[in-house]
Amino acid sequence: MLPFYALIVSFLLFKGLGLLGLSYFGGWQTSLQGAVAVMLLLAASAHWGTRRPDLIRMVPPAFPRPDLIVTATGVLEVLGAIGILFPYTSKAASIGLVLLLACMFPANVRAARERLRIGGRPVPKLLLRTVVQIFFIGAILVAGWMG
Repeated sequence: MLPFYALIVSFLLFKGLGLLGLSYFGGWQTSLQGAVAVMLLLAASAHWGTRRPDLIRMVPPAFPRPDLIVTATGVLEVLGAIGILFPYTSKAASIGLVLLLACMFPANVRAARERLRIGGRPVPKLLLRTVVQIFFIGAILVAGWMG
């Protein structure tokens, strides 16, 4: 849930900076793009930190090399965070990020069904994880395609 909170708080922060006169964040889309980037970078940081073993456990057993999958998805999140910020790459980044979230969703299903823990905390139930995932997809698409 931390990435969800980071998305909301950073959007409000960037929008506030725009209202205070920082012209780059004057529009809502650049604030949303920045917030999506913050959210993705925060989520990616777990792929190499103390939560890495928890993420590896989330990968369904049908997939080989869960450690490599966690590393690859972290790298893709970082690349998507960068790509969403630039007009020439934001659309492609948003498509790639939506596909990435869709591919990662089975791990979220497994984590919820098996009541796994991330960083010592229980993962949210599947319905909440699904709603948050849909929210992330919407934010990513709006950040990448509008404007």
